[in-house]
Amino acid sequence: MRGGPGTPDVGQITFTSVTLINVLVRAYNVKAYQVTGPDWLGSRRYDIVAKIPPGTTKEQFSLMLQNLLVERFHLVLHHETKEFQGFELVTGRNGPKLKASPEADQMASPAPETASPPKRDANGFPQLDAPGLVMMEGVRGKAVVSFLTARAQPLSALAEMISREFRMPVMDKTGLTGKFDFTLEFAPQPPGALIPPSLTEGPSNTVDESGANLTTAVQQQLGLRLNSSKVPLDMLIVDRADQVPVEN
Repeated sequence: MRGGPGTPDVGQITFTSVTLINVLVRAYNVKAYQVTGPDWLGSRRYDIVAKIPPGTTKEQFSLMLQNLLVERFHLVLHHETKEFQGFELVTGRNGPKLKASPEADQMASPAPETASPPKRDANGFPQLDAPGLVMMEGVRGKAVVSFLTARAQPLSALAEMISREFRMPVMDKTGLTGKFDFTLEFAPQPPGALIPPSLTEGPSNTVDESGANLTTAVQQQLGLRLNSSKVPLDMLIVDRADQVPVEN
């Protein structure tokens, strides 16, 4: 899914072999697990190319995608609130290990998306010249490791990243405001994997950080914790949609 506000190609979107769930997620700013409907929503694929008027904001673009789904696929949906098994991001027992960003960075605009990946530092972490959050995979010893760099980011951005990794809702309950600079190194974890009880009940065991899973890395490297919790979320219930869209 390429193009749109905030990308190098602001005047056109090019979605190739996407499912309607992919488009719904983009249009309504939700996660895939927040969308329910016919099975074909996640299997039948489409190519979508569309022009975007100059100066379109991200909010306006979302409405355009919603209108496209209604006009071309005759989409009908409604909203419901449902509780999901998820996590709350909280501060650890000994306090957070976070560095507040300089005021200039806190006021700066996020870096625009680029086609090429950023350079890495000597430890394998992405190097950022402006506010943003970037994660890249690398190798530590014989293991594949994810290297994350955040510059001038709120902790809600970290919660969002963790949510994508687990494919489960994560709510920022740290109470920490402002923006922070931090790095995080962890071994990729299967989506939806549950946190071991030892990490949510009582003191955790010492774990080698070079091979730490995401939960352990957040606790040891950032001084934060992930506690299991029920999280209420807005659901998109697709009542009807055409598998074959209206022709151009």
